Amino acid sequence: MKSSLTIVVVVVVVVAFILVSYSCKNQRNQQANQMESIQKELIFPKGEKITNNNFVGTAWLEGLLDADSLNHIAVGSVVFEPGARSNWHTHPDGQILICLDGVGYYQEKGSPIRVVNKGEVVNIRPNVLHWHGASADTEFVQLAITSRLEGVTEWFGAVSDEEYLGLKR
Repeated sequence: MKSSLTIVVVVVVVVAFILVSYSCKNQRNQQANQMESIQKELIFPKGEKITNNNFVGTAWLEGLLDADSLNHIAVGSVVFEPGARSNWHTHPDGQILICLDGVGYYQEKGSPIRVVNKGEVVNIRPNVLHWHGASADTEFVQLAITSRLEGVTEWFGAVSDEEYLGLKR
């Protein structure tokens, strides 16, 4: 009787181990599929990590169209990690941001922070001091369209954490 009980216990333990292993493997596969799905959802490649001093946090740029002597327009896809943002800057001809995914922030100097979502467009007037980037907890993907007819972007100082968190407007 004791050996029958031992066999039953061993079988139950083995079956439980198999079920737990299968469940963990399934969960890992689901997580991998979700990550693969997220990567497939990006319209453009993530691009190269931006390594200059014009950003706080981590962002990537995929240049889609370089400004040349014919069209003077640069187009790039920028992916911001949560909390990442540009420094304060201006564009002599303005800029258009098309929000492709996530939740972002946009702010003009002296104005409140504007929350921007997928599908929204931000029209930035020439020479307006501003910054843009991801919200504190969500990645943000934008398409930036910038004319270079009158010159290049002029960069200023970093957006402080206090400014970014909206404590200083």
